[in-house]
Amino acid sequence: MTSMVVLGLSIATVLLLLGAFLATLRQDRKDRTAVEQPVEVAPAEPPLPAPVAAAGHAGIDYTDPRTLRVGDKIEVLGSPVRVLGALYVSWQGQQWVEYRLRDGARRVQWLTVEMRKGQTPDQPPHLEVLLWTDVPTQGMVPARSSLIMDDVEFHPLERGTAAFRSEGSTSKPDRGLLDFADYRSTDGRLLSFERVQGQAWTAAYAQPLPPGSIGIISRASS
Repeated sequence: MTSMVVLGLSIATVLLLLGAFLATLRQDRKDRTAVEQPVEVAPAEPPLPAPVAAAGHAGIDYTDPRTLRVGDKIEVLGSPVRVLGALYVSWQGQQWVEYRLRDGARRVQWLTVEMRKGQTPDQPPHLEVLLWTDVPTQGMVPARSSLIMDDVEFHPLERGTAAFRSEGSTSKPDRGLLDFADYRSTDGRLLSFERVQGQAWTAAYAQPLPPGSIGIISRASS
């Protein structure tokens, strides 16, 4: 009887040890399988394209100089000026506005705003804004050929007689005819002669203004 009990206990012990061994083996295989499984890697997304700078639009991204009015106080290249008057000019289907400005030092300048056609049919129109600074002419008359001003040679661009209407303080009649002659140097500088018919010629150099160089400080009261 005692032998049978001992034998039974021995068999039970062996079975327990075998079960533990099998469980350990299964767990080892499970862990090994988990380690050996390939890890899923999220696909790499392509980088976002670099932002493209869109062209600015007058009236949206910066002040539209075509909206200037007589009496407005504005900034031109950071300097405050007052719009004293305006000349509305037309010539052979082209139209432009010449604004008479005065700064804090009571210096008077002219600002021309014109929508220009493209030089070729596939080029869109563009807004041209020019700030003019008077230069002494010493009785000069604009030649039909090239001329020399301040040791710089200028070549003719356009000339003609335009009709104008005056508003505000322009030192010119309410209406009349305006003779003009435009020149350009080989390095791109602009020179223009102008006169109201019957008066003396005046001349000025032009400085092209980039978009955003004009700002509104205060509007003229309506």
